[in-house]
Amino acid sequence: MTNQPRATTPTRYRVEHRTTYTYTEPVPVCHNEVHLVPRSLPRQRILSNAMVVDPAPASIASYLDSFGNSTAFFAIHEPHEQLIVTSTSGVEVVPPASWETLPGQAWESVRDCLTRSPGPETLDAVQFRFESPLVRTSPLLAEWAGESFTSGRHWAEAVVDLTRRINREFVYDPAATTTSTPVEEVFRLRRGVCQDFAHLEIACLRSLGLAARYVSGYISNPRGPGDRELVGADASHAWLACWGGEAGWLEVDPTNDCVPGNQHLTLGWGRDYADVCPIKGVYVGGGKHGMDVAVHVTPLEA
Repeated sequence: MTNQPRATTPTRYRVEHRTTYTYTEPVPVCHNEVHLVPRSLPRQRILSNAMVVDPAPASIASYLDSFGNSTAFFAIHEPHEQLIVTSTSGVEVVPPASWETLPGQAWESVRDCLTRSPGPETLDAVQFRFESPLVRTSPLLAEWAGESFTSGRHWAEAVVDLTRRINREFVYDPAATTTSTPVEEVFRLRRGVCQDFAHLEIACLRSLGLAARYVSGYISNPRGPGDRELVGADASHAWLACWGGEAGWLEVDPTNDCVPGNQHLTLGWGRDYADVCPIKGVYVGGGKHGMDVAVHVTPLEA
């Protein structure tokens, strides 16, 4: 497991996320839901955000979804052959303390906490124990994950070990899967992308009775000589977080075999990708369509 460099001061970034849809025929109407504003968190501060939609929407509204993610809905009621959505944010990130410092607790104790009558601190975590549309549990995944979750092992240590195994045993291959490829197929192929690896680890953890949520966001590659390049920059990235009782949530990135630090920027979280898809919607007409996504994460001077 590779910890990201631990900055002693906050790191600031400018994030631009631009999605361009093109159509072979005019689209007279479309409705879209977007998750493009990073979350405000104890270690992540949103300095600014602006979203521009072209053509201009007939209506637009912002709200928090059931997971607390900033969400926007907009509708366009004029013919268009191209739709461009650009979100630009300023974000300040402080890395977490090292995972080795988290309170020691056997993973079975964490699991059992979720099956008792939940108090306020566990109620939110319980919803991430169960299957979701894109993450199904299975005895096979529980058995495979069990190699990391041996009897009495420290919860965080087991999560980190599972993350490392996925990184070592699975190949990053953008051509192997689609956004709808089932976890079972990813496990069989031993190939996929960041979304697949996050879904797989979540499925493993839930199969053991633990709570795990899908995290959507961005990463910035280090600029120093000799720094390890991270997979997933210049695009939306995905990782996960596992609940550890009094220790709270531990984030891990199986694509890069690391515990996220000041280079990971959180956009939102949910049960799986479907809950925090950056842009989704419906439209009328349009013929064939194409989509291009460009993400730029630029470190700023302090």
